[in-house]
Amino acid sequence: MRRWHDETHRTERIAWLRAAVLGANDGIVSIAGLLVGVAAAGASGPELLQVGVAGIVAGATSMAAGEYVSVRSQADTEAEDLERERTELATAPEAELEELTMIYVGRGLDRALAAQVAAQLTAHDALSAHARDELGITEATRARPLLASAASAAAFAAGAALPLGAALLAPAGAAELVIAVCTLVALVGTGALAAWAGGTKVIRGGARVAFWGVVAMGLAALVGRVFGVVV
Repeated sequence: MRRWHDETHRTERIAWLRAAVLGANDGIVSIAGLLVGVAAAGASGPELLQVGVAGIVAGATSMAAGEYVSVRSQADTEAEDLERERTELATAPEAELEELTMIYVGRGLDRALAAQVAAQLTAHDALSAHARDELGITEATRARPLLASAASAAAFAAGAALPLGAALLAPAGAAELVIAVCTLVALVGTGALAAWAGGTKVIRGGARVAFWGVVAMGLAALVGRVFGVVV
């Protein structure tokens, strides 16, 4: 007889993984591009520090606010849908039971079994059954604005610290090269880590993130050299 056992699924990480990966990559690419641009324009160590710190503070704040507003909107929509379902269950329980039954029929159950499953799940927790099977809302994937906001801001700051540290430790005249190399290594690492955590191909994930990092730094360096001023 097969015994029941605990399983860990990657969907349980969705609530924080997307925000954290986005924040880290944005922090690395944004600050690296900013520093490469001002370094190409001739900025020195103290100027790089000022620009980097200002960029980290502004970027982390922006990421936190943007992520919160976005995920809060999703959470509000979920709450509205759940409230509508709660009202419909109270005012039209038979119609809701039939709706749930037809959902299971559409998934391959015969009518009799689908009706039995729908009735038992409704008796156990009707709202949860409709949230999961009609709306696609589960505990693992529900929107969590504060968690997403905090993860995004913290990840941005952590990611941004890498190119800033590279800029401050770089030998005189080599800031652009050192920032670029350290940034590429960091992007490959974060891309590969995100791919591993999400269960996708590690090499593809790292290469994809690194490619866009190269594009961003290349454009920033071009702007810095063209204008030739510290911005």
